[in-house]
Amino acid sequence: MKSISDFVEVKSYGDVFPKKGTNTRTPYEHQKDAMRCLDRMNQEPSYSTLVVLPTGGGKTYTASMWLLKNAIDKKKKILWIAHRQMLLDQAAESFQKFAYTEVIPHVSSFCFRIISGASTHDRTSDIRPEDNLLIVSKDSVGRNIERLDKWLKGEKELYLIVDEAHHSTAKTYRRIIDYVKAKVPNLKLIGLTATPFRTAENEQGLLAKIYSDGIRNGQAVHGDVGITYQIGLKELINRQILAKPIFESFYTDEQYGETLGVDAWESIQHLDILPDEIAQQMADSAARNKLIVETYKAKQSEYGQTILFAVNVVHAIQLTALFKKAGVSADFIVSSVKDAITGVTISREDNERKLTDYREGRLQVLINVNILTEGVDLPKTKTVFLARPTVSSILMTQMVGRALRGTAAGGTSSAYIVSFIDHWNENIAWVNPESLFEGNNEFHDNEAERTKRDLRMIAISKIEEFASILDDSVDTSALERVPFEQRIPVGMYAFTYLEENGMDHAYQVMVYDSTEDAYRQLMDSLPSLFRSFGATEEYLSDEQLDEMERQCRDSFFCGELVPPYESRDVINILKYYAQYETVPQFYTFAEVDRSKLDVTAIAQHIWDEDMGQRKKTEYIDSIWDSSDDNMLRLFFGRKLYFLRQLDIELMKISHSSDLYEDQYKNVKFGTRALEDLPLYEIGKIDPMLEKQLRDAAFENAKNKYGEYQCACCGRTDRSRVYFQVDHIVPMNRGGKSTAENLQILCRQCNGTKGDN
Repeated sequence: MKSISDFVEVKSYGDVFPKKGTNTRTPYEHQKDAMRCLDRMNQEPSYSTLVVLPTGGGKTYTASMWLLKNAIDKKKKILWIAHRQMLLDQAAESFQKFAYTEVIPHVSSFCFRIISGASTHDRTSDIRPEDNLLIVSKDSVGRNIERLDKWLKGEKELYLIVDEAHHSTAKTYRRIIDYVKAKVPNLKLIGLTATPFRTAENEQGLLAKIYSDGIRNGQAVHGDVGITYQIGLKELINRQILAKPIFESFYTDEQYGETLGVDAWESIQHLDILPDEIAQQMADSAARNKLIVETYKAKQSEYGQTILFAVNVVHAIQLTALFKKAGVSADFIVSSVKDAITGVTISREDNERKLTDYREGRLQVLINVNILTEGVDLPKTKTVFLARPTVSSILMTQMVGRALRGTAAGGTSSAYIVSFIDHWNENIAWVNPESLFEGNNEFHDNEAERTKRDLRMIAISKIEEFASILDDSVDTSALERVPFEQRIPVGMYAFTYLEENGMDHAYQVMVYDSTEDAYRQLMDSLPSLFRSFGATEEYLSDEQLDEMERQCRDSFFCGELVPPYESRDVINILKYYAQYETVPQFYTFAEVDRSKLDVTAIAQHIWDEDMGQRKKTEYIDSIWDSSDDNMLRLFFGRKLYFLRQLDIELMKISHSSDLYEDQYKNVKFGTRALEDLPLYEIGKIDPMLEKQLRDAAFENAKNKYGEYQCACCGRTDRSRVYFQVDHIVPMNRGGKSTAENLQILCRQCNGTKGDN
């Protein structure tokens, strides 16, 4: 029995000794080019630059190999920063794996240390001056930045690496960079990223301030966004180093999260952990599992060897049995610990045997529970089945990456990324794998490819709306009244932000004709909004976010907005702005021909032609099944959704006058004048009247300079976000919601009045 004074081995720090022999991994030409460019940049005494390699391009390998030779071997310290435990471990493993004598001939060993909030890592208090390589989470060091002082003391030159550098415009990253820059005379800052220009133009401006040095025509240049080396996704596909991804989506018809509690929601949204009961529902769903197996069987020759990411061990076991029953050679691998639910224990030897069977072609489908995301070499994988959702774009990148090895790297020319999409009643920002490639405009070869990608993005966002229209318990009459073409988004705001625990969220906000102007006004007013609330922290509290969202609603989103704006969309935009102090990028869907999706026009054609049931069925089948690239099928996903929309449009044409008659014909309700209701209640009945009243209050509050002025303290500003509409005579004293009884107060005065 061990005593408290005994020691145990940990992997959070240690000494790395050079390996003898030759590194068997040969860099690709683009990685050699990147290293040569870094050699040239390294002739400068100090610099700040980006290295841009797309997903699958080997950023960590390239950087660690170069740093072993140029920093570790020359006894220069390295500070490597990332925002996720997975990225920290991956970096440490790369330095350890490739530390060969031929790369670091002048050192006998070097000391590394991994710092984060994870129980398996060290803390900032563990940092020692003799550490050569610090691999740290940005939040751990950001909260205790002074603990770097002893480690930095006396250093004249330091290499600072920022992994996933498109996040480095966030406040914590900027603070760390500025702090280290002030301590070290010759700082060599290298940002690693796949997507530097996926961000808004304003954010590119911030990136240019951080990374200002680069290589152009073999010479060092300064200013603009500094890039030492860059290669695009399309170029790596052309070189056959990466496979071309082909995205497919299948809808399961399964519904989850109807009674999701706060704790369960938090575990999904902030930890990427599915609650056991929901994971079990997904694993036990016969219809869902059948769809997965039948999808593979239908295109078995095209999909080829496939890695399937399952929800849990039970799911992996059940799917394996179903694949075998369908005549597909399949097996599952799990971690080498006993599973508490199933009692299954799989040894490392069992896993290795199954991996060998897969490599040698004896298995077509390998099912696993999150243990093949990194580090295992399975080059012949042509397809990934995503049978579990994730909110982490990093995990999604790892899963998708299993199939992206091109023919030059021993893989395949194209790769299928197949998603199985469930309906969730709760608002969870699941990652769409296609969003990983946003900003890579070169990836989409032509207009048809871009249109298909846009439609898939829109379709996933519309699932909740289509499903609610099928649900008789949900009143969607207001939505159904809107011409269908107006229910197709005109574009989206797409962005990624970080939670305080390091979880990364990729988020898309769909924008419609009804909300386009409101969102534009919101984006223009974000700086004023944050100033008005004194919101300067990188992570805002839920109370702050809710209060700011209510102000946005009153300032920009009044009136009849159908489809309406979603409060969660505004909250996510606020979270993003709090970190990056810039507005997210807007992507237009201008290339989507909305007329081809206009169900109203299809219904009108059926009506005008006076089609009987048989002719109508034949016509509907013909347009639904017309081709693989059919826009209707891409947009609706399920034929049931399309048929329901078509029925609604036909009903509107045939008897529009009485379609929405009041169902309470036997009840005579009492009445109350609208002016006796608060503005919010008026908005529920007549959104446009609420908007008119609020607009009138602001218009009446303008001074001679065109500024809004608080009726109490006299504060003025040109932005509405500082002010709230208030009743001059309170309603509890007989005041009415009329234009002449409304004024505007700054939030401070309104809050004081409310307290009194």
